[in-house]
Amino acid sequence: MKDKLILMIKGFILGIANIIPGVSGGTLAITLGIYEELINTISHIFSNLKKNLSFIIPLGIGGVLSILLLSKLLNYTLENYPVPTTLFFVGLIVGGVPLIYKKVANEKKSKGNIIAFIITFLLIIFLTFTKSGLGEVNLNEINIGMIFILFLIGIIASATMVVPGISGSFVLMLLGFYKPILNTVSNITNFDLLSHNMSILIPFGIGVLLGIILIAKLIEFLLKKYEILTYYAILGFIISSILALIIGVFDNKFGVMELIIGLVLFIVGNIVGYKLGDE
Repeated sequence: MKDKLILMIKGFILGIANIIPGVSGGTLAITLGIYEELINTISHIFSNLKKNLSFIIPLGIGGVLSILLLSKLLNYTLENYPVPTTLFFVGLIVGGVPLIYKKVANEKKSKGNIIAFIITFLLIIFLTFTKSGLGEVNLNEINIGMIFILFLIGIIASATMVVPGISGSFVLMLLGFYKPILNTVSNITNFDLLSHNMSILIPFGIGVLLGIILIAKLIEFLLKKYEILTYYAILGFIISSILALIIGVFDNKFGVMELIIGLVLFIVGNIVGYKLGDE
């Protein structure tokens, strides 16, 4: 029972992470110590269905609950208190870095490993300074063409949710779908709009599921064939995403008290990330 509760808490955190632009669900899955098991479970969901479902279901329940319960709250905190909100998630990520570094600490630092780290590091830094998007998409009217686009956007977003360091919500923001989809999720309990909301969320959700399965297969292959190289690349993603989030903090105006609260939440997030990753 304790294991299931811990998985629900981890799923809850992952759900929140996929709402906040700049925070990578893949990165937090690593820092929470469930990344490899998650990838293997998704890639072989039917090979040991009972065992896999006992892992996926509590994780999924936590993720869905956090999105349904906190999408409006996080929308509010990001608008009004972006610094404390962001610093809490920076703390979560930093807390898991030592656990990830242990995987490569005793391995030879080859040229290929260093290059993999540098490439992924620079990729996230580049994306950080890519602020311009395609403009916000209007989802007031849904037709066949938009349903297909939502399906493709779901695949793209899910791939970036699974790859460490790349924020699915940030990619959605660049593509103009972040706020429309977040607003749809926030209004899921508005039964007057239920049919319209489902016409958005169902194709998007199917795309997300398909994208997660496809990218999980690829990452599983990389971890099996090139484990150390892959983890160096992952470290590049993670270190650069920490820097990217910190850079984003300074894009906001904030007072001394807000910074102090943010630093306290950073420490709390750090402790939570380390403890959960060690479970």
